[in-house]
Order: sequence, then C-alpha cells, then structure tokens
Amino acid sequence: MARKAVSKKHEFKISAPNANWVGVAGDFNNWNPDSLTARKDAKGVWKAAATMSAGTYEYKFVIDGSWITDPSCSRRTVNAFGTENSVLVLK
Repeated sequence: MARKAVSKKHEFKISAPNANWVGVAGDFNNWNPDSLTARKDAKGVWKAAATMSAGTYEYKFVIDGSWITDPSCSRRTVNAFGTENSVLVLK
C-alpha cells in the first residue's frame, strides 16, 4: 500500500522592524518571493506560513529586495551563485 504524503505547516519568521516588505523564496515556490509574503507583528517580526510536504528545502528571505539567509537557521548550503541558502528539513 502506498503511503500518503503528509503536508505540514511551517512558519517562517525573521525580525526586521525597519523593513517595508518581506517575502520568502525557495525551491518550494520556484524562488518567487511574491508567492509567500510575510506580515509584520507589533514587535517587528515578520511571519509567513506555508504548507509543504515532508522533505528538504532551500530558501531565503527577501527583505526590501535584498536576499538573505535565515539568521535563526544553522543549516546552510552553497548555491549556484556562490552564496548560501538556508536549509529546512520537514519530517
């Protein structure tokens, strides 16, 4: 019998109180930050939630046009541009 793929909700969050716009781009959304935009809370923390299947994903935050790795994520990998992507493992 085939196992059903399990989807899990994951919340991305980053503190950027002075930012005007934050998106999350990764291999789970074809690196399109406009498809997963974050909302800022009263403390200046931006949050965005995505439902994804179990697996390993690479991603970055896009803050006012600047692509940055997740400072709270210790897993990183070098990308084709010679910079790093954050790595998320969902089980």
